[in-house]
Amino acid sequence: MTSSASSRKLCGAIFDVPQKRQQLLKIEEQISAPDFWNNSEATQNVMQERKRLESAIADEKQVLTMVSDVDTLFELGHEGEDVVPELTKEVEKLRHLVDHLETGMLLSGENDRLGAIVTIHPGAGGTESQDWAEMLLRMYLRWAERNGFAAEVTDRLEGEGAGIKSATIEIDAVGAFGLLQSEIGVHRLVRISPFDANARRHTSFASVFVIPLIDDDVKIDLKPEDIRIDVFRASGAGGQHVNRTESAVRFTHIPTNIVVQCQSERSQHKNRATAMKQLRARLYEHELEKRRAVEQKLEDTKSAINFGSQIRSYVLAPYRMIKDLRSRFSVGDVDRVLDGDLEDMIHAYLVWKKTGKTAGEALGDLDE
Repeated sequence: MTSSASSRKLCGAIFDVPQKRQQLLKIEEQISAPDFWNNSEATQNVMQERKRLESAIADEKQVLTMVSDVDTLFELGHEGEDVVPELTKEVEKLRHLVDHLETGMLLSGENDRLGAIVTIHPGAGGTESQDWAEMLLRMYLRWAERNGFAAEVTDRLEGEGAGIKSATIEIDAVGAFGLLQSEIGVHRLVRISPFDANARRHTSFASVFVIPLIDDDVKIDLKPEDIRIDVFRASGAGGQHVNRTESAVRFTHIPTNIVVQCQSERSQHKNRATAMKQLRARLYEHELEKRRAVEQKLEDTKSAINFGSQIRSYVLAPYRMIKDLRSRFSVGDVDRVLDGDLEDMIHAYLVWKKTGKTAGEALGDLDE
């Protein structure tokens, strides 16, 4: 199979442009109807869908243009010109673009387009694991920053001596939940301990759970009498007002024993609103888990936070490598990943989740 033919097959598999063009034609027919603009809410949804379809069609055009440029460089190379540096650069740009676009198109679950609530807890390892949990917290905040996502730490419980005992991040961005499903589970760190005077190697664990940040449109049967509300003084840095007034709140849903708390705001009123939003999300996820228990989706990741249960290993000594144990994707640039560059990790996981194969194996199937 030639490079151009392979690229067309790849684009067809990823973008499914003929079907999107048909969908776009139907939407254009809806827009041209006389009564289309009567319902503002429905109109907004249709216009957003049209924008999404137009963007997908434009993406395919961009990919094919870049493939054509690469083919041209190959031809120049066959004619004896030195094109290796430029060709290497263009191929890498094309790979990143295709992976990025494919990642977005792999988000097809019921809640994949929603924002996310991320909770982090240290596991076996004491201070080591508390420090590791804080490193993961920083990694996800940097990931959100790199992608232009709004992220807020709504709850943080400081560790004893170093790190954190727990943290909750709210990421209000389209697709955050679908992307961060790759992070659900136990993360294992191997490094020379900064807390060990003898500079010995230590293994630490921390768990990450992600639930969807549900829309206000989702109806949750939440009765006031089922909620116990506790107020307390916020902990950690925050100034005299935060630490001397009972602005932090904790909601306990009595029937399910689900607990959420928020202490990030100076105002108790704002903390209550945030806690209520998280409680609704937790209850929604609770109901979803009950429905899909037989499919063993999320609950399979909630195992003991120790040896034998990790989804990903981060090794900083004696060598440096991060390896996802599900997708078998590995990377040697540890610092880049810990600084929030998770795109390749997320893409590899989503391909594995969809196909049961590594990204390389899935791409090889397209050439057969």
